[in-house]
Amino acid sequence: MRVVDPEGKQLGVLSLEEALKAAEEYELDLVEVSSKSDPPVCRLMDYGKFKYLERKKAHEARKKQAVVQIKEVKLRPKTDEHDLQVKVRHLERFLKDGLKTKVTVLFRGREMTHPEIGRRMLSRVSEQLGEWATVELEPKFEGRTMVMVLSPRSGSKTQQ
Repeated sequence: MRVVDPEGKQLGVLSLEEALKAAEEYELDLVEVSSKSDPPVCRLMDYGKFKYLERKKAHEARKKQAVVQIKEVKLRPKTDEHDLQVKVRHLERFLKDGLKTKVTVLFRGREMTHPEIGRRMLSRVSEQLGEWATVELEPKFEGRTMVMVLSPRSGSKTQQ
């Protein structure tokens, strides 16, 4: 195996016993860095410190990851016109803030026999929000609910 010392200098191709002796001399661990190369590359390092730094890098990467927040507005097939307009204004505000929105129509009992009411309601909502939103997921049934996902247009303010 090819062995690299803590400063990054190559010690050459050594047998396992020689590499372990070198690790003992430096009072460090022998860590395999690349097993796919020929011969495999090992490095003399403090394994505990190496694991700590790897965890720290992973934590930083997770911290910088963008989290997509989805706001949801629920409607019913019997939602009145004024209530629908209030919900549309809420959706408009969410979209202006750069958030994805999910519009859900909940069906109960015999309302399930008239899915066209919910589809019409969702199409009206998408028409009214056409200036601020694009339909990311067309209206579709998921059990007793009909769902549509709207995403903000590119001109909207994006969330930090």
